[in-house]
Amino acid sequence: MNRIKSAIITILLIVVQVSFAQVSDELMLYRQDFKNIYGKNTVSVTSYQKNGSHYIYAGGIGNVDVYSLNKKGILTPISNHKLYMEKGPARGMVADNINGTDFLFIANKHGNVIETFKILDNGSIERVSLIEDTDKTHLGTAITLQVIHMKKSSYLFVGGLEETPGLSCFKIEDSGKLTHVQSMKDNETIHTDGIIGMFTHKIKGKTFLYTGGFQDNGVSSFRVYENGKFKNINNISDNTKDRYLTGTYPVTGVTLGENNYVVVGHRHHKYYKRGGFIKRPNFVYHGDGVTVFKVNKKGALIPHFVLKDDETTKLQGQTRIEIVSTNNNEAVLAVGTRDDASIQLLKLNKEGILSPINYLETGFSIYYGLRSHKIEDQNFLIAGSFRFDLGKVATYKISPKINRDGKILRHIVNLKYKKDATEAQINTAASAFENLKNKIPEIANLEWGINDSTEGASKGFTHTFTLTFNNEHEREIYLFHKAHLDLVSKIGPIIDDVLVMDYWIKK
Repeated sequence: MNRIKSAIITILLIVVQVSFAQVSDELMLYRQDFKNIYGKNTVSVTSYQKNGSHYIYAGGIGNVDVYSLNKKGILTPISNHKLYMEKGPARGMVADNINGTDFLFIANKHGNVIETFKILDNGSIERVSLIEDTDKTHLGTAITLQVIHMKKSSYLFVGGLEETPGLSCFKIEDSGKLTHVQSMKDNETIHTDGIIGMFTHKIKGKTFLYTGGFQDNGVSSFRVYENGKFKNINNISDNTKDRYLTGTYPVTGVTLGENNYVVVGHRHHKYYKRGGFIKRPNFVYHGDGVTVFKVNKKGALIPHFVLKDDETTKLQGQTRIEIVSTNNNEAVLAVGTRDDASIQLLKLNKEGILSPINYLETGFSIYYGLRSHKIEDQNFLIAGSFRFDLGKVATYKISPKINRDGKILRHIVNLKYKKDATEAQINTAASAFENLKNKIPEIANLEWGINDSTEGASKGFTHTFTLTFNNEHEREIYLFHKAHLDLVSKIGPIIDDVLVMDYWIKK
């Protein structure tokens, strides 16, 4: 009997593992919503759950926007808040609970301060503390924050891009105030010059912190002690063979079974056009890739695997890597890219091997602003646009891919003009809409006409525009394309109402 039970359990485990693998291999992103922001752009995005509600914090230049997020992925604006001196952009935002109080910590990049906000019951925030940069704390041009909980205290680690870079640790007091513990100045050995990504592993009671050095092209490992002090363990630099660390940017990690991994991406220096911004200009471009490191028993990083970018992936200019989901056998990751303007889904298996799943071209560049969030059994991604002409934050549902083979997408836009709109204005608007097909090549076809129905059910809508797209990517690119945004801005003053519907049909 025991043998039979054991066999049944084994079979069930195999079925579950196979089923999960099949599902994860076919995951796809589907946009659910997008909302305007008050800031000039969206640089950082984080999320938090409080009292059963889910909140999104989108930080840009001079401002932080707060939204609620429901289980369908719909955003509802709550409030917006000015940063210290209206500087910024907000970078490295992280929300956490410190001894019963919920806080949002923000690195104000050009304000050279770390701001602490208390998260209120409705998700809104109020500033309770800020700490300014000094010659010893390396808070100038602060970019990345990492909260580490020890047995008796919690600490905030800070990294940035200042002229004298380094890594700093602060004890988080119950009031949200930060008390300086230790700072380590960057040198030729460690990679803390431009810390844009950090991650923490806890292994057999020991805490380890991993940092990426954007300017010095590598990753470093640190042991963190109970009192917040830390020391360097090992350091790995870029090369042209088996790792891709030039312009090291996002850093994250995951534990699968008994294996601990750190996953590192980069936005290669070749993508930066500003003279003097890159401190070490004699770099060699050898492609784009995501590097996987294995963590040994002492917390040190060991190069393990590289997923190289090719014509089937969107990995150029990686700015954020988020862990979407994990089980004992594999993890699903999302990579946000500034230069490919996409979100790439990847799978990391138990052996530490990365493989691509699917990607979605978002239609806007992602610059650090990507966040994974789960509500009940549904995984979402929240992305912010870095474009100054866009000013949006968008949500995406991650679910099994819908079969679109042999189908095309119809995008129907119905317009109702204001009563005082002149015939000349309406004709100009129609011509401008029709001209979109000459400015946005992703539009496969565009046709339009004036309502001729005599049924009396048109509800005042007079003009219908039908756009055809071959896939989701083309719709996203059109939606957030500058030419489309310019059109909306131009004809908006004469529009009384708009009705948009999309549907898929066979070719």
